[in-house]
Amino acid sequence: MDIGLFGGSFNPIHNGHIRLAKALLEEAGLDEVWFMVSPQNPFKQNQQLLDDNKRFQLVQIALKDEPNLKACAFEFNLPKPSYTWNTLQALEKAYPDNHFTILIGGDNWAAFDKWFRYEDILQRYPIVVYPRENSEFILQGSSASSQVSSFKYPPTSSTQHPAPIPRIRIVKTPLIKISSTQIRQRIQEGKSVRGLVPTDVAMVIEQEHLYR
Repeated sequence: MDIGLFGGSFNPIHNGHIRLAKALLEEAGLDEVWFMVSPQNPFKQNQQLLDDNKRFQLVQIALKDEPNLKACAFEFNLPKPSYTWNTLQALEKAYPDNHFTILIGGDNWAAFDKWFRYEDILQRYPIVVYPRENSEFILQGSSASSQVSSFKYPPTSSTQHPAPIPRIRIVKTPLIKISSTQIRQRIQEGKSVRGLVPTDVAMVIEQEHLYR
């Protein structure tokens, strides 16, 4: 199977995440998209980050009626902090019959040369880049799903990469206006988040007084 890895803290998951994943599923020609829930970095404690297992539970609830979208806690059992290269290597061993594609926003792609072993990732794994607001890099790119022959490495001061990267694709997906930060803020202000997150997720947030 061709699996797209959609990583994030999902703190909490919202309707924008799901809409984007469905678009990536179609535009990138994937069989499934796995929502790879990022564990808390033990070296960077975040007081606003919900417990790992609770965030994973909310993702499971959100995707229960989405057969091609899967909640994934694979990184929870890997050494911390989580590096994408290490995750990919472990996934290949655990699921040797699957092919994995990294799904990242234009903002993350712009800083991709800071990722651990990014050159190795580029050589071995396909990457699909989707637009994010205020990401000029993507807005100047292709207006449709296609392979972009002039798409090169992100800028770096130490190394020049004159050749295009054949494994990179820009896809056209909707710009998502919802953010987890907005949702947490609305909850703290006592406002409803129904319509911004799946109904069952909103119910759990309300019943368990999460993010208050």
